[in-house]
Amino acid sequence: MGTVRSRLRALIAKEFLIVFKDRKSRIILVAPPLIQILVFSYAATFDVWNVRLAVLNEDSGLASRELVSRFTASPNFRPVKRLAHRSEIAAVLTGREALMVLHIGETFSRDLHLAAEAGQADPAQVQILVDGRQSNTAQVAVGYARTIVNDFARARARAAGLSGPPAALDIRAWFNPNLRSQWFIVPGITATLVLIIAIQVTALSVAREREMGTFEQLLVTPLRPVEILIGKMAPALVIGIAEGVAIVTIAHAWFGVPLNGSLWIMAAGMLAFIFAVIGVGLMISSISQTQQQAILGVFLFVVPAVILSGFATPIENMAQWVQSLTYLNPVRYILIIMRGQMLEDMPLQTAVQNIWPLFVIALVSLAVAQWMFRRRLQ
Repeated sequence: MGTVRSRLRALIAKEFLIVFKDRKSRIILVAPPLIQILVFSYAATFDVWNVRLAVLNEDSGLASRELVSRFTASPNFRPVKRLAHRSEIAAVLTGREALMVLHIGETFSRDLHLAAEAGQADPAQVQILVDGRQSNTAQVAVGYARTIVNDFARARARAAGLSGPPAALDIRAWFNPNLRSQWFIVPGITATLVLIIAIQVTALSVAREREMGTFEQLLVTPLRPVEILIGKMAPALVIGIAEGVAIVTIAHAWFGVPLNGSLWIMAAGMLAFIFAVIGVGLMISSISQTQQQAILGVFLFVVPAVILSGFATPIENMAQWVQSLTYLNPVRYILIIMRGQMLEDMPLQTAVQNIWPLFVIALVSLAVAQWMFRRRLQ
């Protein structure tokens, strides 16, 4: 037993020396994830700001000017053009000069005045035209415009002594009261960066040995195949855990993403995820003759894994057969765990339902990697 331990210690020490001996390698392992969490968290957002807005105000009353000022004062809209005639609307939208056109008819103020005198709800009409080619952005922009118009209508109703609109929406967002998209995106970026760094370190380990010609020297040592695999796993495991802790700390301390759940449950999920990723990385490494082949294998796995994880597109919106494939994807489960523990204090039962599949994937992938490794040695 002591001999096995000494061999493993020597191999693990060698693997860490290979990973960290080169200054450029150390920089690549540490700097990119920290830079990416900062850049991606600012760049990747579902919020829409500075919507290009064109205004066609055919009414000269005070009410129309007040409504226009509500739009132009909003940080969500950026006025780009004032239109003089309805015929200009099509050209503005077709030429992408504006994403939205606010059209106020010439009888807008009169309609408001007649409604106030009659004691009725506000019947005045405001037209919003949007560029449907950018469907997601247009939907968000329409939501902003609806909020502004509804606030304006309620204010006018109070000023006229009306009882207010016959119905009003009371919207409350659970787990993310301010609907900050960073709270949704940053946990996903955390999982994605840990995936990339752990699988990259593991996938390149054996391929690097083969390319440098040192793999044959490793085979003539007393080390058994399983011990070699353990030695190859150790650096990726330590680096993955360290990167995960650093990124979660940045997400909470810098970006204000809450940590409402259990850190222990999150750590268990992250550990299971890293083992699953390491298993996949060893499978890629065992069939790669060169580092270039290993990098290509990492790319072929990472891209589908992120797309099918629910990171950006909800899994429920995917085709049924594609949804079935996502159950084989470890990124799917870690995203649920990370977002659940950060935002909502996910119950233990729900967390376990997403942690045990990660351990199954880890066991299967590591077993297959060992089998493939043994087969290549024969």
